[in-house]
Amino acid sequence: MNTLSTGKKIAYGIGAVGKDMVYALSANYVLYYYQDILHLDPAFVGLILMLARVFDALNDPFMGVLVAKTKSRWGRFRPWLLSGTVLNAVVLYALFAAPHAEGATLMVFFTVMYILWGVTYTMMDIPYWSMIPAVTDTPKERENLSVVGRTCAGIGAAIMQVGTLLAVEFLGGRDALGSVNEREGFRMVALIVGVLFILTEIICCLFMKEKDTGRMSTSSVKEMFSSLFHNDQALVVVLTIVLINMALYLTSNFIIYFFKYDFGNGSQTWRGSFTLFSSVGGAFQILGMMVLYPLLRARKITNQQIFRLAGGLAILGYIVILTLCLTGVTHNLILLCVPGALVFMANGVLTVLTTVFLSSSVDYGEVKTGRREESVIFSMQTFVVKAAAGVAVFLTGVGLKLINLVGDTEDTGEIIRQSAETLTGLRLMMTVLPVIGLLVALFIFHKKFRLTDEYAEQLSKELRKKHGESER
Repeated sequence: MNTLSTGKKIAYGIGAVGKDMVYALSANYVLYYYQDILHLDPAFVGLILMLARVFDALNDPFMGVLVAKTKSRWGRFRPWLLSGTVLNAVVLYALFAAPHAEGATLMVFFTVMYILWGVTYTMMDIPYWSMIPAVTDTPKERENLSVVGRTCAGIGAAIMQVGTLLAVEFLGGRDALGSVNEREGFRMVALIVGVLFILTEIICCLFMKEKDTGRMSTSSVKEMFSSLFHNDQALVVVLTIVLINMALYLTSNFIIYFFKYDFGNGSQTWRGSFTLFSSVGGAFQILGMMVLYPLLRARKITNQQIFRLAGGLAILGYIVILTLCLTGVTHNLILLCVPGALVFMANGVLTVLTTVFLSSSVDYGEVKTGRREESVIFSMQTFVVKAAAGVAVFLTGVGLKLINLVGDTEDTGEIIRQSAETLTGLRLMMTVLPVIGLLVALFIFHKKFRLTDEYAEQLSKELRKKHGESER
């Protein structure tokens, strides 16, 4: 039985902070940057983001195969983790430092850069999460490491949610009319985040040394896909992750437009309100991971019960937000923060649980098929999280076009006031679409998920006994 040191947990958490700072910057702001600042058609941007995820459908499992077959003095994971980080940081900067071009030239640049961003992020994300079931055999320690990773990932995402627009405003500067040069601000933010990303993953690689038990399979792509699709519980968790993350990213993509054009009502001070709302949401998301989830577990509540509770709380939060909007209470930040906190806290709990469930599905797959597929199964997590973001941003782009939202005419231009119909459509899409995704996720989980706490512990004991006997 392995015991994870405090140093390993800290290093792993630091890696998660940097990793999700990068991901949050791309997932939450790439549509806004290219549609609202550079004026590409939102439907085109959304389409490219979703097509890039289709490309990842082919790339991610192959990346899992490469990780599984890697043998080096630094282990299976760290060579890919470090090289992928450096490459992704470079591409991230290029993505938010677009040339002063327009039309077809800008479209081609965006398409190429975003696909490269997805490929290089995959290089480091799959080995990062694959470490969890590889470094410890016990469900409890995996659960603890999942909480550390997801909590710190939440911190990284929260930093970007809270600080990005303030940093853009500070680093971009203002013109004589008081308008912010958002284009320059995003370029500088991407540069700083890229450097921090590299530093955090270096720390993770230095201290997070995996213990290779030799049980990870290293077969062909065909055999790995066969094993994966015979693991029905991994597929259930993967589908659930898609729906939960899609709901979260729909909220993240729409909320910036809500604060700029609805809550802010054309005022240049909207960034302060958006930042405060994001701060509250980010704080409660972390509290959900670090406080609420461990507290519920301490009271002997099963992971399955917690999952249903968190899903219900998130849906309740969205319903309250929609009610406030439809009753005309759209400019009271305190009232909006209350259901917003509920949504983010619930999502924090759900994020931890999906990683815990996915780790258990590795054991389930080994017992069922005789193959241990950490990298392949976690490559699916990487793919589906990005796929969820891609679908969400596609729906956002199409939705913005359908409701006729009009962005600023120039980088530093005046904020355009939107019609009442546009604002109503924005409110509905910001709340109703996430609720639909969460309801479907809860339904699938209720019907198909079988990895209860007791069953997961039974699988772990069975494998420890089997491998203990084989080693003797």
